[in-house]
Amino acid sequence: MLQRAGKGIGRLARSMMEDRKANFAVMTALSAPVALALAAVAIDEASIYSERRQAQAMVDLAAITAASNINNVNTAVVTTLTDNGMPGVVVQASGQTIAAALGKTVVTVTQGRYASTTTNVTQRFQAGVTPYNAVRVTLAKVPTRYFASSLIPTPVIGTQATASMTPQAAFSVGSRLLGVNGGVLNALLSGLLGGNISLSVMDYNGLISADVSVLSFISALAIQLNITAGTYSDVLASKATVGQIATAIANVPGLGNTAKVALQTIASKSTSTVKIPLSSLVDLGSVGSLGLGQQPSGFGVDASAMGMLTNAAVLANGTNQAAVDLGATIPGLLSTKLNIAIGQPPQSSPWLAVDGIGTVVRTAQTRIKLTASVGVGTPGLGGGISLLAVNLPLNVEVAYAEAKLTDISCPTGPSSISVSIAAHPGVAQLNLANSNNPSGFADFSQPQTFTDADIADVKLLLIPLIQVMGSAATAITNNNPQTLTFNATDIANKTVKTVSTRNISQSLTTSLVNNLSLSANVLGLGIDLSSLIGTVKPAVVTLLNTVTAPVDDLLYNVLSALGVGVGQADIRVTGATCGRAVLVQ
Repeated sequence: MLQRAGKGIGRLARSMMEDRKANFAVMTALSAPVALALAAVAIDEASIYSERRQAQAMVDLAAITAASNINNVNTAVVTTLTDNGMPGVVVQASGQTIAAALGKTVVTVTQGRYASTTTNVTQRFQAGVTPYNAVRVTLAKVPTRYFASSLIPTPVIGTQATASMTPQAAFSVGSRLLGVNGGVLNALLSGLLGGNISLSVMDYNGLISADVSVLSFISALAIQLNITAGTYSDVLASKATVGQIATAIANVPGLGNTAKVALQTIASKSTSTVKIPLSSLVDLGSVGSLGLGQQPSGFGVDASAMGMLTNAAVLANGTNQAAVDLGATIPGLLSTKLNIAIGQPPQSSPWLAVDGIGTVVRTAQTRIKLTASVGVGTPGLGGGISLLAVNLPLNVEVAYAEAKLTDISCPTGPSSISVSIAAHPGVAQLNLANSNNPSGFADFSQPQTFTDADIADVKLLLIPLIQVMGSAATAITNNNPQTLTFNATDIANKTVKTVSTRNISQSLTTSLVNNLSLSANVLGLGIDLSSLIGTVKPAVVTLLNTVTAPVDDLLYNVLSALGVGVGQADIRVTGATCGRAVLVQ
């Protein structure tokens, strides 16, 4: 019996094993929930991945839009995300903590400065550093889940993007020549360059009115320096003589024939072999990375031929001093001697720069010592008093002028471009006196001090020589920079704008002469003859006032040729672009 029962169970087991349809049904029933759960997770994961990619695209777009609207970043980000379907956008302010939730998108918007030259990628974006040129947008949101909300924890999508926009402008600081005196400019350039420069007023007018393409100039200079390939920065990393610089300017296409011949003449006459670092003359910023012959998109870089030449001459003057004897070429003066000392601009600031907000250009600090003898004319003053000689010992010191690029904006596109320059004219100090330390004339680390000078020599009856001593001082100062704004028309026309410490329409030297403090004594005897001053001073002041106008013209022209203005700074923007915002790392 037991055997039969065992056989029955075996048959049943074999029968069940052979009936596989039942097995599959059971297995399917058991595994279906797991499969459905896995399918739900897979669908939701794919949806989350797709939503994250979409969020990243939206954050990228928001960062680009914000960088293009650097002064209104929060509105730009919220508008961009909302218009592209991002739900419930909330900007999280500094110090806030807002949790993302379904239907609420939390963004953090951070302004800062992006420096592409920084080697470490993680340090290129510097939050909060001004002037701003970049925006970082961070987004957090809870994605939509369709089937697996009860199976996996609530995820949060986090994305981030940084966009930078680098507007640029080409601008320079200097001074215009108010009038052209060929003799003064010839003597000045000859003193700076060591040659015998002899150009006509027409030649100088041709140079003053000529603008040249700085990039074409650098390309022409590269040929002379045997640099056949590379970038503009490669050329600017080199050195060149003023002769080579003048030749390169002359070879710029489109230059007028008068200016071209004048430059070639200067190049052939210059004996200076000093090679100047070209980076001290021009700073092209990021434009320098372009290959030779390439042009930046959106704007050109132009400069004054005369300005480029004279600034190169100043840099090439190795002793930083020049002595110019003008003889009797100045009306009313029997003799005129100029000593000029030129300091280096602080921080090796160039004269012309192409770069972004925060860039600074400066002129050089300059000292001029003018020693002149004034024609006496009718010497008799009555009462037995006669003028034997009248002297004009004039000292002028002008600190560097500075121009800083503070803003570039394009509110409604390139035609609305606006460039702001904070200009600070140099402080000018004028003294009608003798320097206490003539040997320290070119030492700009030490201030100059002055003492009474011999202003006039007088004969009184039988006393052959009475010395009239005196001094006067005045200053032109300005402690605060003034903002100049250049629009698209100003830039296209290369308009020069001037910031002044005050109205300098009056004579500089007249204010000195009229404030003269004089004393008289017999040479070697120490006898006080102050009573004579009442008679002598009006005559001396009258004589000096007859030469103040030509002396003022002389000072203006000499300083302007050196790129310096007395109490003024001339600024010119020759090109600008707002660029375009791009994603950066």
